[in-house]
Amino acid sequence: MLAIVVGIPANVAILSSVATEVRRVSSAILYCSLAISDLFLLLSLVFKAHYHLHGNQWVFGETACRIVTACFYGNLYCSAHTLACISVKRYLAVVRPFLYKSLPKRAYTAWASVVVWGVFGAAVIPELLVRQSYHLPQLGLTTCHDVLPLDYSSHAPLLYYKLGLTFLGLLVPLVVTAVCYARIVRELNHSHHDWALYVKASSLVFVIFVACFGPAGTLHFLHYVRLLAGEEDSFYGYFNVAVCLCCLHACLDPFLFLLMSKSTGSKLHFMTLSIST
Repeated sequence: MLAIVVGIPANVAILSSVATEVRRVSSAILYCSLAISDLFLLLSLVFKAHYHLHGNQWVFGETACRIVTACFYGNLYCSAHTLACISVKRYLAVVRPFLYKSLPKRAYTAWASVVVWGVFGAAVIPELLVRQSYHLPQLGLTTCHDVLPLDYSSHAPLLYYKLGLTFLGLLVPLVVTAVCYARIVRELNHSHHDWALYVKASSLVFVIFVACFGPAGTLHFLHYVRLLAGEEDSFYGYFNVAVCLCCLHACLDPFLFLLMSKSTGSKLHFMTLSIST
């Protein structure tokens, strides 16, 4: 609920302010993409919040359950990969400035956004094709995405699909971001200029990224490994905490964007290292 109340207006504000820069500043494309994916994530969270606040009782029907599930996970992966793309741009601008200057940045950032949306838009199609809501007579509840019978032929292959999607969608961008920010901080610490504020801001962005996406990626991966091994699932409570952390990132992204822009010393540095990275 906190993420919804804070995140939706904050992302709308960032989107409205950055959208005018899309044609001039390459990274505005990535920040617009990030704001849009965060907004869709937060809108799907409205339905998930209603679901959990009413004792895990889904009242919106099967079609809505499929759409909300696909929208939530698809935009979660899009956000993680867009943040990874932003970290790669920052890495190139700081560590490989001559290479960065020679690249067609607007074309690359536009294609990166298209690829991220295309890949994960296609990747969540199975969530739209498989039944997601089930009535549990013994509990008197209709669940959404929480209970999927593995003895159904359509659901068993989903374990392998979800295991691979978790690895690609959450763990890969986590590793990419870790490497990029480690190199950025190392490079700036060896610089002759005073980049202390930018180093602190970059470190904070990285720590928040790890704190938000690390537990979700790890727990989801272990969850599907345990199910494939035939072991009982005991991670549901931890899942909810990890998902809350992921959603928290959607409302923090606009403020982290402002923090990175304020941490540079001039408009030129802002354009070349902060928003343009």
